[in-house]
Amino acid sequence: MRKLGLIAGGGALPITLARQCHAVGRPLFVVRLKGIADEPLREFPGEDIGLAELGKCFKALKTAGCESICLAGVVKRPDWASLKPDLRGVKALAGAVTAARGGDDALLRFLVGEFESEGFVVEGAHEIAAGLTLDAGPLGKIAPSAEHMADIHKAFEVAGEIGRMDIGQGAVVCEGLVLAVEAQEGTDVMLLRCAELPRELRGEPGQPKGVIAKRPKPIQEQRVDLPALGVTTVENAARAGLAGVVGEAGKVLVLDRAGVIAAADRLGLFVYGVSQDEHADYPAQFGNM
Repeated sequence: MRKLGLIAGGGALPITLARQCHAVGRPLFVVRLKGIADEPLREFPGEDIGLAELGKCFKALKTAGCESICLAGVVKRPDWASLKPDLRGVKALAGAVTAARGGDDALLRFLVGEFESEGFVVEGAHEIAAGLTLDAGPLGKIAPSAEHMADIHKAFEVAGEIGRMDIGQGAVVCEGLVLAVEAQEGTDVMLLRCAELPRELRGEPGQPKGVIAKRPKPIQEQRVDLPALGVTTVENAARAGLAGVVGEAGKVLVLDRAGVIAAADRLGLFVYGVSQDEHADYPAQFGNM
């Protein structure tokens, strides 16, 4: 079993992966990105390393005996001028800035290439923690009704279109109207924006309608930055008056599956995995915009 170097940003995903490695006995070393990684990661062997200290990162991983790495967690695009790179970081910085002009996915592919050039195998979060992705069909007791399907497939299609343009990974649709698309603000802020929209445009608690859909960008390097949903996603969807949360089956990560199911059942929302075949078979007037 290869020792894993976990390059940890913020949020629940790196913590979930670290705990999964510990549970199955997989050797682990955590690179905690300074000012970004969350405190619970300190319970695992690792080191605090700055975002642009690439040489220090490579040296720490090799000294620890890591053969593979996983990039996981939330890392906002940096202010390039404020970074303090080491010598290896300086070497990579110009390429990173150039790649970033091509969008987030281009930047991530560049970073993956930097680790691969040092001999590391790059693993996706879904490869490390089996069962972390959303299955096809409903997750929990509540399933979408036929009246929800047009919104589900339109939101799924819109999410794919903005992903193709490297804008974001999520969209909200209510009764055929696109209420929001995700950009740099992230899913939670997008849903909070929806909750501020006029009542006539959206549902409300007791009378939910509409959905949020999440799916990876078609151009995406799927070993990094797969879309994720968690308890907060479900809670914020409920605040926005939505009837459900949907994602591309097998390509959306579910953080705290038991908690997501409990929250969805308690709040009366469905969480639903859309398969590629199901979306492709949906009537063209809804499935293709």
